[in-house]
Amino acid sequence: MGYEIQVTIDSDSPHEQAAWWAATLGWQVEEQDEKFIRKMVDAGHASEDDTLLFHGRLVWKIGAAIVDPDRPSAPRVLFQWVPESKTVKNRLHFDLRIGDNREAVAESLVETGASILYRGQLGPSTWITMADPEGNEFCLC
Repeated sequence: MGYEIQVTIDSDSPHEQAAWWAATLGWQVEEQDEKFIRKMVDAGHASEDDTLLFHGRLVWKIGAAIVDPDRPSAPRVLFQWVPESKTVKNRLHFDLRIGDNREAVAESLVETGASILYRGQLGPSTWITMADPEGNEFCLC
């Protein structure tokens, strides 16, 4: 029997990254239980420093996840806070299968904070390599 997976991405600002990617993919940010978080802090199992207010909601500072609401079995993507910044090219990246409207999608993503790195072609396959707001590479295929 195979394993389920979660994709975890190191991040400087996990909540902002989760919101950006959820909007980009048409997914949703996974809800965090404010009452549970408050209960953990009040019981001394966590501190206020472990939390933050994001868009008016109490969340765990360490990270935020996104899920595909139409495919509950799809892998969850977790954006996890790490102290160091990204320094080199990704060894793993997302390919977003956009279809023929790659240019329009690329331009709309640039308006939301992404950047175009280059355009590629190999035989009949074309793609646009981009970077998200934190510089993580991904491709529009």
